[in-house]
Amino acid sequence: MSKSFDIAVIGATGSIGETLVELLEERSFPVGTLHLLASSESAGQSLPFRGKNVRVRTVEDFDFAQVQLVFFAATEAVTLAHASRAHAAGCSIIDLSNGLPSQVPQVVPEANGELLDTLQSPFLIASPSASVAVLATVLAPLRAVLKLQRVNVTACLAVSSLGREGVTELARQTTELLNMRPLEPRYFDRQIAFNLLAQVGSIDEGGYTALEKRLSAELKQVMALPLLKVAATCVQAPVFFGDSLSVSLQCAEVVDVAAVIAVLEAAPGIELIGGNDYPTAVGDAVGQDAVYVGRVRAGLDDATELNLWIASDNVRKGSALNAAQLGELLIKHYL
Repeated sequence: MSKSFDIAVIGATGSIGETLVELLEERSFPVGTLHLLASSESAGQSLPFRGKNVRVRTVEDFDFAQVQLVFFAATEAVTLAHASRAHAAGCSIIDLSNGLPSQVPQVVPEANGELLDTLQSPFLIASPSASVAVLATVLAPLRAVLKLQRVNVTACLAVSSLGREGVTELARQTTELLNMRPLEPRYFDRQIAFNLLAQVGSIDEGGYTALEKRLSAELKQVMALPLLKVAATCVQAPVFFGDSLSVSLQCAEVVDVAAVIAVLEAAPGIELIGGNDYPTAVGDAVGQDAVYVGRVRAGLDDATELNLWIASDNVRKGSALNAAQLGELLIKHYL
């Protein structure tokens, strides 16, 4: 990667944007000039990058002809407003906001990175939801030993999946309760501190949230299994950072648990916790680049079932790192 690239990060002051900037430095990403962009409310702030403070500017006034690659890490509305302008200027785009059309490919390097071979520059690529990025990282190597028919997942999501507002609200509620003061929920519709909420977002007429339907659609696309049956329940957990997923896989044949364990132990990006131990988001995954897997076991009453537990850093691994790895693939092979 001797050549350098001028890059823009939109949503640079959000938790994912800030983590992405940190990863660009940590991973020695070949950045020429880094442009940090955000809404007018955040413009004027500065973020450290390679020993200097880079000032955040407004995305509305930015000339995208200055850069070759753009990370959209803000809201869907921001992506909808500016992605077409960036692409028309010749920029390749990696979107983390779910703001691009559904036909734009969702890519997880460990699962379907080869899909980039079928695309043309300037690239339009989506990084899927954090849960899907993590699930695909685990399921992709298991394709060698399992014939998947159905995925059942209960995703216990950290409040940081909703941005800084979620983190601030959990902190505020926790402080109020520990100080024995009356609690008035603000960002959430009810108490989240020391509690679990059975849905993340509003439900449709079928009883599902947009995030649950997104998880199902994105997982099928990333795994290239359009007929895969996916049952998803997203739960809001009183955790600042780090998602935990309880996963049950229904397979077409009897599961060889020993073969599954061997595959997971050899797979890049996965840390398998065996024996009587198990990983947790807070104790193991937060701040780490790996996906942690534990409690790998066959079904209690069904030998074609496999159950496992996954913990990961939703902001770092599930979001920012997946996008950074996509950027690395682009600049190494395609740009």
